[in-house]
Amino acid sequence: MAEIKPVKLGIKRPVSRPLLPDPEPRTRHYTIFSVDDHLMEPRHTFEGRLPQRFAPRAPRVVETAEGHEVWVIEGTPYFQVGFMCVAGRPREDHRVEPARYEEMRPGCFDIHHRIKDMDIAGIVASVNFPSGVTGFGGTLFSQLADREFGVACVRAWNDWLFEEWHGSYPERIVPLGITYLADAEQGAAEIRRNAARGFTAVTLPEQPHKQGLPSVFDPFWEPIIRACAETGTVLNLHVGSSGFGGPIPPGAPALELVATLFQAMAFESCAEWLWSGWAARYPELRIAMSEGGIAWVGGLIDRLDNIMSRSGYGAGWPDRHHSPSEVLRRNFWFCMIDDPSTIATRHAIGVENILFESDYPHGDGTWPDTQAVARKLLGALPIEEIHQITHRNAEALYRHPLPANLLP
Repeated sequence: MAEIKPVKLGIKRPVSRPLLPDPEPRTRHYTIFSVDDHLMEPRHTFEGRLPQRFAPRAPRVVETAEGHEVWVIEGTPYFQVGFMCVAGRPREDHRVEPARYEEMRPGCFDIHHRIKDMDIAGIVASVNFPSGVTGFGGTLFSQLADREFGVACVRAWNDWLFEEWHGSYPERIVPLGITYLADAEQGAAEIRRNAARGFTAVTLPEQPHKQGLPSVFDPFWEPIIRACAETGTVLNLHVGSSGFGGPIPPGAPALELVATLFQAMAFESCAEWLWSGWAARYPELRIAMSEGGIAWVGGLIDRLDNIMSRSGYGAGWPDRHHSPSEVLRRNFWFCMIDDPSTIATRHAIGVENILFESDYPHGDGTWPDTQAVARKLLGALPIEEIHQITHRNAEALYRHPLPANLLP
């Protein structure tokens, strides 16, 4: 078993308050299909799911000297900040320091409690992203020196997600996986393995070059892109999955600045993926910009059209039959939490390209008041557009039709 290095976070662990009582179930105005929620992997995630020779090295949760709980992989600790699991916690406990499991709402890591929390908020179906033990976008396992062990960890995580998290409530949870990133052929094989048993989505780091991987402009990614396109697997690019931008300016409030720039980060990564030409080469490829909002999308479309029609900067676009903005509307979807001032741009974006999310249990999340947020944001829209944004677009994109018993 790998030796555990001493873990010191540099600060005394603060005292946490008890979890808030369960909120009352909210009035259900709409059928909400949330395309961006998160899970906290339970302690037993990898138990019994790795080949026997790797079992002693399995990622596991340990307690630090300060009383924190962190994941340890190959002797190195990894932790996720407390803002990753604030649902149901007092406002005073919304902070950076990692929470212990008993300080989290059980819906963060227990699927049965997750369904209970979805019911409280009126969320019918959900796409769930991984957390700290995977490096968020699956990057951590791909950085391990022992590649065979890294692939085994990826497969074990996907097996847990499919068997326990999705498998317990297949009508409620969309199976979204991770894949191996250090070898694109192995990554493609994992996507195909998962697609064969029902996975409809995978998450990749939005800007892989920031994780020491080839950039999206590198042919390296072709096997993975082709696997997604040929299997109908939605490629999900979550804000922050490659880190949070460049160096923070001296003196800047880091948390506040980074949180403010989420939509700018989505704009940048979306532009990179569009100009990479992958969607032009693979028209059936489907890309979701997760937690990026929609405020920037209309401006991106305007800029693309200006580039192609007037400036002459678009000579390198590879598709002679479809413009960049047409490919954007054909191949990309955009996920909103609460964009009240820019919902008016929905027709420029394409109503069929807009998805809705609750971001449970993160700091940006709207739980348990997701229904009220949706009603305030969308209530004045035509009912057909409300249905598209709240669930129908997601049903079609993720090939996850909601059964009649879950509809109003």
